[in-house]
Parts: sequence; structure tokens; C-alpha cells
Amino acid sequence: MLTKKRKTAVIKDVARHDADTGSADVQVALLSKRIDELAKHLKKNAKDLHSRRGLLQMVADRRSHLRYLEKNDKRRYSLASLVIDTIFQIFFRTFHYTNLGYSSFR
Repeated sequence: MLTKKRKTAVIKDVARHDADTGSADVQVALLSKRIDELAKHLKKNAKDLHSRRGLLQMVADRRSHLRYLEKNDKRRYSLASLVIDTIFQIFFRTFHYTNLGYSSFR
């Protein structure tokens, strides 16, 4: 679960202006963080099917927001997809290598 502190930090990093809390950019960033945390939970609790369903819903929501950005503003879409790629690479490297028994990153 995202704490209030983490959530405000994510919003501050991605917001287009001071009072921006609901733009597609912010929604994509928040959903990406929530997806990341839920994926970590599902690594430990593989049989938690209710959380898996919630994860799939969040991924679908994020995809919808990205489709909206791609259709309406290509620049913002490329920035949002860059944020997602960065989060995914960090997540993949930390969990993939530790799960395979590697002690260091390649």
C-alpha cells in the first residue's frame, strides 16, 4: 500500500503544476507504483488470487490512461512510458537476480 508520504512524492515528481493530482500523467505514475508494490506482494503470496485480480485491473487502468495520452499528447506519452520503463527495470533487476540466486547485478 502506498503511504501518504510516498504518494505525495510521486505526485510531486510527475505533476504538471502545483495542484495537479488527477492528470493522466499522475494517474499512470501512481498506478505504476501500486502495481510494483502489488507485484512484490504476489511474489511472496502466489496463491492470493484476489490481489492478482486487482493487479490485472490496475494494469488495464494504466493501459487506458496511456492510450489516452498516446492519442492526445505524444510528448507526455513518451515521458510516462519512460517512467514505467524505469520502474520496471529496477523491479526486474532486483527481484529477478535475487530469485535466481545471483548475488550481484550484471
